Formats: sequence, C-alpha cells, structure tokens
Amino acid sequence: MPGKTIPPITPEVVEKVKELEEEFQDGDITEKGYWKKKCKLFDGYLPEEVSKIITGLEKGLKEKIITEKGYFKNLRKVFDKVYDSERGKLIETEGSSKKTGIDLIECENGQGQNGDNGESESVKEADSERKKDKEEDKTRDNANGEEEEKMEVEETKSTPPKDTTDKKSRKLANQPSITAMFTRTPGKRKSMADDDKSLTDTDQEKEVKKVKLEDEPADSKDSGEIKKQEEEVRSKAPPPRCRECKQLLEDPDLQMFPGDPDSAVEEFIALTDPKLSVFTGEEEEIHSYDERPQHKITNFSVYDKNTHLCPFDTGLIEKNVFLYFSGVVKPIYDENSSPEGGIRACKMGPINEWWTAGFDGGENALIGFSTAYAEYILMSPSEAYKPYMDTMREKIHMSKVVIEFMQNNQEATYEDLLNKIQTTVPPTGLSSLTEDSLLRHAQFVLDQVQSYDEAAEEDEGLLITTPCMRALIKLAGVTLGKRRQMRKELRKTKDKVKKPAFTMATTTRLVTQIFDSLFQGEIDDKSGQGSKRRRCGICEICQQPDCGKCTACKDMVKFGGSGKAKQACINRRCPNMAMKEADEDDILDDDDTDEKLETKENKDSPSTKKHKTVLNTKTKLSWVGDPVLQDGKNSYYSAVLINDEKVSFGDFISIKPEDVAIPVYIAMVNYLWENASGNKMCHVQWLCRGSDTILGETADPLELFFVDDCESIKLESSLRKVKVLHKETSPDWFMQGGIEHPEKDFPIEDDSNTFYYQKWYDPDLARFEDIPTSDKPKDQRHHKFCLTCDRLDQLRKKENPSLGPEIESEDSSATRTFYSSVGRDGFEYKVGDCCYMEPSAFGFNVKQPPAKKVKTERKEVDEELYPEGYRKGDYIKGSNESVPEPFRVGRILAIFCKKSSGSKIANLGEIKVKVAKFYRPEDTHKGPSAGYHTDMNMLYWSDEEATVDFKLVKGKCQVTYSENLRSLEEYLCGGLDRFYFTEAYDSETKMFEEPPRQARVSGGKGKGKGKGKGKSSGPSAEEETTEPKKPTYRRLRTLDVFAGCGGISEGFHQAGIAESCWAIEKEEPAGQAFRLNNPGCTVFTDDCNVLLKLVMEGEKQNEMGQKLPQKGDVELLCGGPPCQGFSGMNRFNSREYSRFKNSLIASYLSYCDYYRPRFFLLENVRNFVSFKRSMVLKLALRCLTTMGYQCTFGVLQAGSYGVPQTRRRAIILAAAPGEKLPFFPEPQHVFAPRAMQLSVQVDDKKFMSNITRMESAPFRTITVRDTMSDLPEIRNGAKAEEISYQGDPQSHFQRIIRGKQHQPILRDHICKEMSPLVAARMQHIPLAPGSDWRDLPNIEVRLSDGTKTKKLQYTHYDKKNGKSSDGSLRGVCSCAEGKACETMDRQFNTLIPWCLPHTGNRHNHWAGLYGRLQYDGFFSTTVTNPEPMGKQGRVLHPEQHRVVSVRECARSQGFPDTYRFFGNILDKHRQIGNAVPPPMARFIGLEIRKSLEWKTADQPDIETETEVKGDVKMEVKVAEGSPWFRHLLGTSEAMSLSVCCILVFPSCDIIYNDAADGEPPTFCCSHVMTVKTFHICVIDICRDNGESESVKETNSERKKDKEEDKTRDNANGEEEEKMEVEETKIKAATPFLERWPIHWNSSVSMTESIKLESSLRKVKVLHKETPPDWFMVGGIEHPEEEFPIEDDSNTFYYQKWYDPDLARFEDIPTSDKPRDQQHHKFCLTCDRLDQLRKVDKELYPKGDYIKGSIESIPEPFRVGRMLESRRVSTRPVLLSHAGRLRKKSRLVRHSASITLAVPCSQTIVTVMEGEKQNEVGQKLPQKEDVELLCGGPPCQGFSGMNRFSSREYSRFKSLLGKTGK
Repeated sequence: MPGKTIPPITPEVVEKVKELEEEFQDGDITEKGYWKKKCKLFDGYLPEEVSKIITGLEKGLKEKIITEKGYFKNLRKVFDKVYDSERGKLIETEGSSKKTGIDLIECENGQGQNGDNGESESVKEADSERKKDKEEDKTRDNANGEEEEKMEVEETKSTPPKDTTDKKSRKLANQPSITAMFTRTPGKRKSMADDDKSLTDTDQEKEVKKVKLEDEPADSKDSGEIKKQEEEVRSKAPPPRCRECKQLLEDPDLQMFPGDPDSAVEEFIALTDPKLSVFTGEEEEIHSYDERPQHKITNFSVYDKNTHLCPFDTGLIEKNVFLYFSGVVKPIYDENSSPEGGIRACKMGPINEWWTAGFDGGENALIGFSTAYAEYILMSPSEAYKPYMDTMREKIHMSKVVIEFMQNNQEATYEDLLNKIQTTVPPTGLSSLTEDSLLRHAQFVLDQVQSYDEAAEEDEGLLITTPCMRALIKLAGVTLGKRRQMRKELRKTKDKVKKPAFTMATTTRLVTQIFDSLFQGEIDDKSGQGSKRRRCGICEICQQPDCGKCTACKDMVKFGGSGKAKQACINRRCPNMAMKEADEDDILDDDDTDEKLETKENKDSPSTKKHKTVLNTKTKLSWVGDPVLQDGKNSYYSAVLINDEKVSFGDFISIKPEDVAIPVYIAMVNYLWENASGNKMCHVQWLCRGSDTILGETADPLELFFVDDCESIKLESSLRKVKVLHKETSPDWFMQGGIEHPEKDFPIEDDSNTFYYQKWYDPDLARFEDIPTSDKPKDQRHHKFCLTCDRLDQLRKKENPSLGPEIESEDSSATRTFYSSVGRDGFEYKVGDCCYMEPSAFGFNVKQPPAKKVKTERKEVDEELYPEGYRKGDYIKGSNESVPEPFRVGRILAIFCKKSSGSKIANLGEIKVKVAKFYRPEDTHKGPSAGYHTDMNMLYWSDEEATVDFKLVKGKCQVTYSENLRSLEEYLCGGLDRFYFTEAYDSETKMFEEPPRQARVSGGKGKGKGKGKGKSSGPSAEEETTEPKKPTYRRLRTLDVFAGCGGISEGFHQAGIAESCWAIEKEEPAGQAFRLNNPGCTVFTDDCNVLLKLVMEGEKQNEMGQKLPQKGDVELLCGGPPCQGFSGMNRFNSREYSRFKNSLIASYLSYCDYYRPRFFLLENVRNFVSFKRSMVLKLALRCLTTMGYQCTFGVLQAGSYGVPQTRRRAIILAAAPGEKLPFFPEPQHVFAPRAMQLSVQVDDKKFMSNITRMESAPFRTITVRDTMSDLPEIRNGAKAEEISYQGDPQSHFQRIIRGKQHQPILRDHICKEMSPLVAARMQHIPLAPGSDWRDLPNIEVRLSDGTKTKKLQYTHYDKKNGKSSDGSLRGVCSCAEGKACETMDRQFNTLIPWCLPHTGNRHNHWAGLYGRLQYDGFFSTTVTNPEPMGKQGRVLHPEQHRVVSVRECARSQGFPDTYRFFGNILDKHRQIGNAVPPPMARFIGLEIRKSLEWKTADQPDIETETEVKGDVKMEVKVAEGSPWFRHLLGTSEAMSLSVCCILVFPSCDIIYNDAADGEPPTFCCSHVMTVKTFHICVIDICRDNGESESVKETNSERKKDKEEDKTRDNANGEEEEKMEVEETKIKAATPFLERWPIHWNSSVSMTESIKLESSLRKVKVLHKETPPDWFMVGGIEHPEEEFPIEDDSNTFYYQKWYDPDLARFEDIPTSDKPRDQQHHKFCLTCDRLDQLRKVDKELYPKGDYIKGSIESIPEPFRVGRMLESRRVSTRPVLLSHAGRLRKKSRLVRHSASITLAVPCSQTIVTVMEGEKQNEVGQKLPQKEDVELLCGGPPCQGFSGMNRFSSREYSRFKSLLGKTGK
C-alpha cells in the first residue's frame, strides 16, 4: 500500500540473519533450510504484498509448477528488493505490485497472457522477433517445413497444463506400459533454444539503438546516412545458427540425417521384438533405473529435431535439447558390429543422458545412451556419423592420456603435456593428437579431470591445480565446476592410482630443529586442520548439498560433529578457489611479473629505525673510581655502577625505549664520561635483534647482531647490565656438520637477560658477515675510540673525493688548481689513466645515422583479413629500443678544481677532469652496424677533448695499443675492463688513420701538460701492461647438487675457481651431459636425499660403487633446488608443514650443514625471494647464519653479463667463518631498463644489492643478431645433429662462443618438428619486429598433409572491444557478451587459434604467442620446451619459419659451441632451459676468486716448534685465524724419523717454497713415493725456525742449475721453465687411494720440501722383499699367502721403482754411499739426480763424435764433432728423458732349440703336473731352465674388455692370454 510505513526490524533479528548468512556461506546449512529459516525470521516484518508473493511461490513449489532452484532464485530476487542486508533495514517501496507469486512464476516461465498489463515491452518485442525468426526459418528451409510444423504440433500437444500432466502421470503409474513410459519422459524437457535466440536478438537490437543514439545528427538532413549506417551494421549480423543444435547453418560441414529406411520401426516396437527377448507387453511397472534393459546399437546416427547430424557430448542434452538417434538394435551379448541380425529402429529417444565407462587400460572406451525405455551401448556408427564418433573417441583417448600423464608428473608444464600428447600413438583409425585437438577438447578433458579428482582423498592434491592444467584452463578458457551427466551406472568405480612416492627429505638435526622451533606454535598436530576452505559460491559444485558421509561432513554440527574443522564437504571442494590458491602459490618467471614487481618495489620503504630512548628514573648510577682522563669540561671514567652492577668498556646494557611496545634496546658500552652539566653519558654501539633484520619472524629471539650504528646517550635511560655472549667459531667447525645435538654446541640460558652474537649485519644490503676488527692495536687507541665511528669515518673518506698533490700547469690560475690525481670509491685516478664516464658526460662530433625504429603509428589494416590486429599496442616485447648507451671511455689529461672565493681550500664539489675521447666503432659515422662486426673491446684513438664533472666518472679501465701486446687474446682474458685500439679516428674527415706516435709509445696513457713538481709522463706499454703479481690460490673441490647439464660449474671453470669433483643430477640425460663435459667428475644420478643419508650413515660409496664425498672434502657447494612440493606457507597445517619440511630446500641446506664448504651458492628464480611472503628466503638465511656462515642474497639479471636474454635469478651467497663474503658482480653489459628491476621488497623493507651500475655498463647489450646470425639455415624439424658452419663468425660474441679451436662441425643445430597446422601459422607470421598471432590472416590455407584450414567465424558481439570499423563482430564465444561459454561455439582447424581471441581479453591479448624474435632485440627467458603457444611464445626465428633450435637456445644461455648435451631434442631443450647461464656464473665466480685471493694474501703465518730428544719428535701449532687447516692434524702426534710416513693432504698447491721473509718454515723430504694423487714421504725435520741450511743449499743449487740450463739450452728455455714450474707444484685430483701397491719414484718432480701442516697421519708401509728361492716359487697353490697384508686402509706395501714417463717397473735403487757416510740431510733421489747432472756435464769430452738431433722429424740425424766442453742446444739421445739412465741389456742366445708342435696350453698343463716329456717324447723345460720368455698370445675371441660379462670372462680365462702370462 502506498505510503505505508514499514516497521523496523529488531537488532536481534538482524543479528540472527547475519549468523544465518555466515552458516550458509560456510556450508553448515543447506539452501532449503536457509530459506526456510529466513522466511520464518522475517515473518511479520514484510509488507502484505511481499508476503503474498512468497506464499504464491511456496504454492507453486508444492504443485510442482516451479522447480526448487527457481523457487530459491525468485526468493532471492524478492528479498534483494525489500531488504538492505548491509544496513539491516527494510526498503520502503513507493508503489506496490499487484503480482502474486503465481504471476511471478508465469512471467519467469514466459506464460503471461497477451492482454496482461504486467507484460513488459521487452517480452512483446521478443515474441514478435520470435515469430519473425520462425517465418524466416520456414522460408529458408522449405524442404523441412512440413516436418517442422508437424513436430511443433506434437510438442504443443505433449505440453498440457501442469495439473493435468500430474494427474495423467499418476494414472499411468497404475497401468505401466512402454507407451506410458514414453508419454512420461518429455514432460521434464524444455528447449532452451528459443530463449537463447531471443536474448541474442535483444542484444543485437540494443546495439542498433546504441548506434542510433551515438551517431544521431542535429540536422535531419543526414537521416539518410543514418539509415545507411544502420543497414550496414545490420548487415554484419552474426551468421545464422540452428536453434536446436547451435551449429552454423552456413557451415559446409553441416550434414543432414539421410533418413530411415521404410523397414525401420519405432523404439518401443523394436524393444518388443523376440530377437531381443526383453518385453512382452505384460510386465509390471518398472520402478528402478537399474532395471531398464541394456542393448547394443550399431550403424547409428544422432540428430536433432531439424535432422541435423550433431554431437551428443557438447552439452545439448544437459540443456534439455531433444536429440534422437536411429540405428540397428542388437542383443547385449552380440559382439558383431554389422547390421545383420539386428532390428532397424527410427527416431529413438530423446536421449536422457550419455555415459562412458572407459579408462580401463584399453584403447576404446565404452559409450552408451539412456532413454526412457532402455540403455544402449554404442558399437559402430553409420558412415555419415563416423566423423562425430571419431572426435568422441579422440577426446576420450586424450582424457585418458592426460590423466595418466598427470598422475606421475604433477609438476609438469603445459609444454611437457603437449610433448606427451604429440608423441602418444593414437588408437587405430585416429590421426595423431595435436595441440589444436587438445585445445578443441579442453572442456571435456577438464570435466574428466574434475571427475577423477572427486575420488581424491581430503589431503590429496587435485590434478586440476597442476601447472599444466592451470595453463590449459587459462589458454582454452574452459569453465570450472561444470558438472555433466556423463558417467552413470556403468561407470566403474575409480581405483585410486598410487602416486609416485617421493623420497623423504634427508635433513641434519640443525635444519630440523630450526624448522620445528619456528612452526611449533602454528601447527595443531592433534586436529590436523588449517584455515577454512573457501568457495566461490558460483559453480555447480559449490551449490551441491553436503553428502553427510565424508570426514568434513561428520565434523559439522548439523551432522552431530564438533564444528571445529570448518572444512567443506569433500564433494563440494571448489575448483575455482583451488585454482586461485594454486596461482597464488605459483613461482613465476620474471617475464610474467614485471609490472607486479615494479608496482610492489616502487612503494616507499620506511627509513632506518631511530633509537628513541626515554629516561628511567629508577636507575641508580654512580662512577667507579676517579676519572681516567680530563678532556676540557668532560671527565672520562673506566666504569660505572648501574643499579649496583659494574659496567665497563665492552660490557652490554639494556636501554629503555620510548615506545613500550618495542623490546628493550641492547647496546655495547664504548666509553663513559660526565659532561659539564653533570650528565652521566656513554657512547654505545647498538645491537639489533634478529627480528629487525631480514630474518624477521624466523630469527632466534636470543641472537643479536652488530650494526654500524652508534650513539651518545644519557646513562639514565639504561635499565641494567645484560649478559651477551660471543658465539665463536670452534677450531673444528668444518668437521661439526650434521652432529646429533647441535644445541649442545653452544648452550645458552633463556632467562630474558642473556643473549649471544656471532655476526655483523648490513641493513641496506642484508649481509651477515664476521664481526669486523680494527686495524689499530689496542695500545694505540685513544680514550674515545669507537669501532663503528672509525669504520664510518673510513667509509666516508672512501666515498668522498680526495685530491692528490698539486702540480704546476700552463692553465693554472688563481681560481683553478691542478692536481696529479684524485681518489674515490677505492680508485685513484691519475693523469694518463683511462676511465669510464656516464653517457651524458660528453657527445661526439659525428652525428650517427638515426636508428631504424619501428613506427608506433598504427597503419590502416584490412580488418576483414587481419581481424585481430586491433589488439596490438606500441610496446614490442624483447625490443632494445630503450636500452641505454654504454659508458664513455676517456683518457685523463688533467685534473683540476675550482677554488672557493677568499679561500685556499679546494671545493671538492667542483672537481673537473679533462679527458681525451675514445670512439667506439658504433660511435663513428658507420653507426651501430660497425659495432656488430668488431670486438666490443676495440676503441679508436681520438684527439678530441672534453671537460667532465668528476661526479660522472664511474670507474677505471685500461686501454692499450694493440701492437704493443704480445698476445691480444691473453691481454683481454687477463682481466676485466680492458680495451685496445689499433687505429685513430678523425671525426672531421671521417677517416681511420694510424695512431700518432705518442699513442703508440704510451700505449694508451697521455702526458700531463704540467711542468716541474708533479709532472708525469705516460709509462711504456710494458710498464702499463705489467701488473702486480696476484696472490695464488687453489681451485676449490666442488659438489654441484641439482647440477643439470652443468651451467654453474661451467661458469666457475671459466672463472678458474672450481674443480668439479662431484655432481648430483637425478635426470639421467642431464647427468650424462654433465659427464660429457666434465669427464673427471663423479656424477651421481641418484636422489640427493638418498646420497646424503648414505654419507650421514658412514657409507663410503653408493650402490653403484661410486665413492661418496666425505666431511672436509667439499670446498664449494652450488645448486638450485626447486621450490615445488609445498603450499600454504602463510598458514600451515600439519600436512602442509610436513610437505615443506620434505622439500628440496631443506635437503640442500642440510648438504651445506653436513659438508660445511668454504663457499655456498643457491640459485633460483627471481620470485624465490618473495615466495610465500619471503618465508623460504628467511628460512634459508636463518639456517645459514645458525650454522655460522656469512651470507647475503640478491637478484641478478643474466642479460647484464653477456647473454642475449632476460633472465632474472635470485642468488644466495655464503662464506665460511674466516673467509671473505663475496659481493655480487657489477653488470658488464647494458640491458633493457624494464628488465633491470633488481630490488626486493621483504615485508616493509626494500633491499638493494651492492650493484651500482643500474643505468649503464662498460659494453653494449648482446642482441639476437650477435648470437645466431652465423648459423646456417635449417627447416622445421631439422634432425641432422652435426653439420658444418658454412661460414666464419660475424660478431664478437660468435668468435668467443665458437671457442679457441676451429670447430668445423656444428652440433645440435636441430629444431622441433611442428604439426602441419602450427607450421602453416608460423609461415604466415610476418617477419616484421613484434609480429605474433595477432598478425595472422583469417584465410583458408592448404596444409602440408593435404587438409585445408577453415576461416575463423566471429559470431558474437564483444562487450569490451565493440565492433570493427566495418561493423563486423569481434567475439567468438557467448562469453564475450557476458554470458556463459557455449561448447558449440568452439571452432578448430583455423589459422587463427580460436582459443586466443576467446580468452585474449583476460590475458593481455596473449601478447607474444607465435611471436618472432627481433634480430636487434633479445630472447625471453629460455624455456625448457619452445612452443609457440607455451609459457614463452616468442620462440620463432627472426627470418625462418620455425622455432629456435637447440644450439640457438644454448647460445642464448651463453653455452660454448663445444658444450655437449645428451638425449633427444626435448631432453636437450630441458637441459638448456633449466641451466644457469655460464657467463653469469663466471662473473659470480670471479667475485669468489677475489675472496680467495684476499684470503691467500691475508693468510697468517703458521708457527712451528720442534724438539729433539733421542729420536726426532715434532709438534705443530697452527696460528690463530687459520681454521681451515686446524682439522688436518687434530691433536699433535709424535713421529719418528726412521719409520715415519705421512700422507700429504691433496689441498696443498705449492709444495716447494723458496726462502722468503715471513714465510713459514719448509721441511726437506728424503724419499718420496707416489700413489695416484697421494704423495707419501719419509721426513727429516729441520730445527731452524727459519729455513734450514740443507734447504738453503738445495735451493741455491737449484737456482744455479736453472741459470746454467737457461744459458746452455736457449732453444728450449720456455719449455724447461714450464717444466720447472710443474716440478714445484703437485696438484691433487681426488683424495682416494686406488689400491695398496706403491712404487718408488725418483722423478724430478717427486722430491719436494713440504709443510708438515699438510700431513694427515702416520701409515704403515711394508717392503715386499724377493725371497731367496724366488725362481722356484712359481705356480704355487696359494700365492696370496706368500705376503699376507691387512686391508685396513692404513697399511700398504712396495716392491718396485716406477718410471712414469717410460712406464718402467724396476728394482728399488740403492745408494753407492755406505750408511755411515750419508750426512744428516741425505736423500737418495737428490743424490741420484746430482749424479745425473755430473754425468750430463762430463759426458762429451773434446774430439768425441756424437749423433744428435737438431731438427724435428722427418729429417735424419746430423753427425758432428764436439769442439767445446759445453752443452749443445739439444739433449743427446742417451738423455732424451731427463733423469733417466738407460741400462744395457744382454740377449742370451741358445745354440740349439726344441720346437714343440702342440698347443701351449696343453704343454703348460703337462709341466705343472710334473711330467718331464710330452706324448711325442720331447723333453719339457723345467723350473730354472728358462731364462728368457717371449711370445705373442692372440687376443681374438672375446670383447668388452672394459666391462666383462660372465661368459666373456670365462672365454678370456680359457684363451692363450693366461698361458702367455
């Protein structure tokens, strides 16, 4: 009633309504119960009109006029209009509707009367449009007119009023018959075709009206134009569709049902045929669905009312569209698919449902129909319907393949799924599966996967959330939660497939404790429940009722449970929310998240927290003692009492913060004083808590960190003295990894007053380092000394410019002073030096030709031919247009500074540098093309000058004249920042000339113009190129975990820091690739968890017999563990936490904890640092700091280090205590600014790495052209793995990547073969930059397999993009209009993939798919499988119609052409895509090398003390600061001179040391032996603290010999020098003994003086002497008993001397000197070598003739006469091997011989049996008769010597080889 006031609802009712809403959303109440309770709550508060409507709806529901779903829907509409749920109030209505609930139902169902005023205009319009459409359909399809009219009449008759139908159905139930069943069925069907058509027409009419309104002119004269435009828009209407089956009527593939033969009968008649023996007509009523008969049908066809053949699996049946079928019915037991013996039936159905019973391991799935009468199992289709059934079989088989693949590969990508589908053999009669067929059947596949997931356990992961399924859903745009009646009674219960069992993570106790301590408060192991499952509330799964049977339902209150779990019914697990959560947890590559990262990182991070303190009035303070010093008005004290506790320098106190919510501050007292005002003051160094670092919530609450932050505060703000312990590194830290109880290593009491510290923290760079120390001795520190103040002062001095001494100059003036040098950031720039400057520092006189840029203006394109071109924008992915220029290079001519007026002090802000410009090739008039063919290090000398602000100088470099270099290649490889010039460039004449004399002489350094004091001139080229000798270091023994094909190891090898000893790679092909490239490395193709477990259990080798690395062996650990396998890091439940603990992250950290390497590297994708709110990053850093490591993290862009691709990677670096933590390398190449976002946002703090070159770099960027322009052309699917280059390298990058040696063979230049449709698409992608799928023409094309593509049909209006300029539609699916997707809208076999415009609006128009690379651009992140529609779609060659090849991908990663990959083409792509680019790894390795060099230069001396009492004893002490060597000796061990043998540890590089000041003492070794890589020696020990006399004499003799050798043998000088260097070094490859036999060695390189610190322990070495009856012990029964030896790994034996050059085994040599004449430093080897030298000098007296070789082969020897007693230029033949004496041998000849014409095997058997003669009577030789044995036993008859099979070994034993032995 108008104007009636509605009474307000009470708050209690509002509160109950809210609770009811929450229960309904949580699934605790059904929808029916929800509305029942809601209507009851509102009873009495609703207006009378609304109550009538609700009552009418209830009545309609009871009388079955409206469905339950429609009832709920209408109730929701009613309440939305009358109740405001947000404010909790009823909405007052101005007027009331007179409609009742029945009227509302009739309006809803479209059954209002014509004369009803309530009928809207839209309904009338829709009715008129329907009539119009019916008339058009009749006119268009005359052939079927009568049939359609008849069908419409039948349909009208079969739809009587509802009450009549109800009565009739009840009556028929008492008299069951087949006819009655038929009458009952159609009542539940309602065709949706008319409704869809009316909606489409209405939208089209609205669009026409919209055009009228927008274009309506003011002048009525243009009305004709409006009509014309209106007609044009109408002419572009969508193509007509069948209202029943939704197929396009103009589609040439649309087929009509040919009709039934005259003999065909109706379905109920056919079922009564005696051949089927089913019904007789007298059966009782059939009550159960299961009792319907089952038959088979063959030669069938399915069609709609309009007799269009149509598929039955596209959702038409679910939409109540009547589908009929005809065919031959056969008994259920008949297996013959021919029509013979069957009954022809016509117009069977309509089909109620269809189902499958497949996935049973067979090729063909069982498919069936259900009608009102029976169920039919399909056999063979008719010839006309065969294409539809082939499609059905194809999609069923594809679903089977997809599900089986994902069961075992849940981490597979979309590209992996494509490869699986394309390589699967299809069933008989079907063509090969392709990507197009996968996308075509995506909805069906998804439905099958969802059906499979329904049987999953509650804690089991869903297949629908796997990466490949999520990618398919996004690409194909399928609908989740779409349930269909596909598999009913005949579907077999799905057996649960056992998923692949992943090994449990092997973790050390330390890692486990950290994880458990962090999450113990957040995990409820008893309940096992986590956060409440969310639902979208839209999909059909969410709207299902609870089952009441699953675990989740049993916990619900309504089913009698506790209600604590708050989990949804297992049958209502929402796929949409599962997808959303999986996407949130996914780690994406950098290309996918550029804009998101940029948005995140642009947030202002809070400034560094200030320590705001407040005075504590309760604190009692008093000085202890008198002042130690008076400084003006301040008195300094040594200690103070704080609340009766004495606090001195170095003690720690707690300080009260201003904010009570903040924990108390902790600080260390540096000094104390009292000022003039009487305030007691102290200067403190702040310590920060772990929670204030990047560790955040993962930090140990008791751990503190020093920071560079100090302050002077009042002592009144202090609270009390606290106990802060220093957790020092134990001497055996390297051997403490993996201990059982790490908490006992450093016990600490948690009493809220005790803390500990072990590291210093940099809050800007997130670096944890060892506690810094001061260079000043304690006795030199003043009373106000503060380490932090001192460090900050040094840092300021380093960052601020500092001028050198003044010099006189011609340009000097009162306002300008010249200087010889200036320093900043650790660099000193002198006059004549070369330096980098920002590109803005100066320009060039030559104006370069403008770069060819792609025009951003959009050309007018033919939208009919290129309908998707409108989607393209101006931005081109992978373009280098915005890449900055590299640094300018200049030669410093002068350094000057302006003086401030009235002051003699230089103004440091006005420092200027006068430089001479160097031109790069691209800076000349030739432009960028010149830089492409020349070296990047090449410059041109120039006399042009410029004055530059010193602020623009960015570093030093070295420029040298190329002719002054011995080797240009060695010069460039010798270090970074090196350039050279060969010519000069004149910008005026644009000519290249010879450099001036000054440039050639100085080699790149100029002369200063000043005179007198400070005058400098450039040094010579030799002086310039001569560098200070760098500290030597030894390569680190490396273990590469998750090694792949070895990208990290390759980079470390190039940097010269790694020796790959072990690698772990689970994938066999990648492991084989690693072996190919690292032949000396032990590669384990096992699970890393299994190997670590074996080592922790004490095993020495694995099941394959490979030796495992032990503690102390691994010095460098590198790897990139994947992060998959866990989710829900923000909130854990017990299951998720268990999965996280079992992740490979934990395993990899445990490797680090157990082996304790010197350096550690973890590599991962860029989003690793922000994954799960940076929790994974924090945990990794927490574990490393707890172990004691120094560590940091950062993000690097691989494109900045010389590869042509964008690839951002997160890197964690760690260094052992005592080492120097490396910094991250500075970029070497400029790169696209869009990809250079390297900062990281963790919590509220923004972290930057130490990288400063963010805007420019020394070299230009590497382009695609640089990478692969020299590779020969190949075609799609090229398979030749080895071809020739067919040309020389064209760019600097190509010359480097081909390697030093000429490679005539190019390997792996092969590419994937794409399907004919994909190949056709690639051929039609233009060659212009930025081209992708949006440039494809919409045409028909003949494919290579003979088939033809279709044109893509645009059938719907696109709400977002509107229409094209000519009025054409742009939508390909009903979802473009805002409706649900329609299965029948899908199109396939089109040149433009239907799925891309279908989902393009949601996914940035799929920019880049089918994209071409740009020659002047860069690669996207190299993926593991290049697919045009994959994750990185820009994989097409710039000029060729194919995807990039394996070698091109390898070059994009920076792998040399000589690098080998293994496996098939997909294996190789995967190895490359998963690898770390070697150039980036190389530059990281160079930073690690700097740390090694620093450690070597800073290594403190090792003090050694000796005592002599009787036998010589020794004790070795290692100085402080050398923890690495402490574990080598353990406790000191006494060793006897005569019998002591020491194993030299293979970590020693330089064994022999010349005497040098400050060097540790060296010890002369006497007899040296070699066992592979171990060196065993008997030591005599020197007593001198310095070098012993014997060593000095030995050294002097060696030096003298060296000088004589060089003078005597000039020709071989370099070779001898090289040999001598090798003689003074012993390199060890692996610390394992092969076997026990040992051989003496007197080689020159095997006698050395070594440090005893490299010894391990005393070993037992026995001499196996020759027995007196050795000649008679041959052929004894048990030879092993002759010399028994214990195999305890500490006992060995020797019996021979070995010459490694000649492979000679001889008796042990003895000395000619009696023992009593051997001096205290006697060495047999030294004595033998000394004799050799004397023989060498006295060998050739005057007048003797010799033969000597003076030239290489093939010339014969010359004969000469020796004239002088000096050494000739070449060694004589007698001494062709240095240090080897050749003994003369005699051949004993017998005057007579006996020939035995019998097999030798028979002869030896006869002799061994004691016989004297053979069967022929010939005497057989006996023992002692034979003095020389010779012969040549044949080796034929067996193979596989490297590995014997049992059969081959048996044959080998039986052949002559044994006898000949």
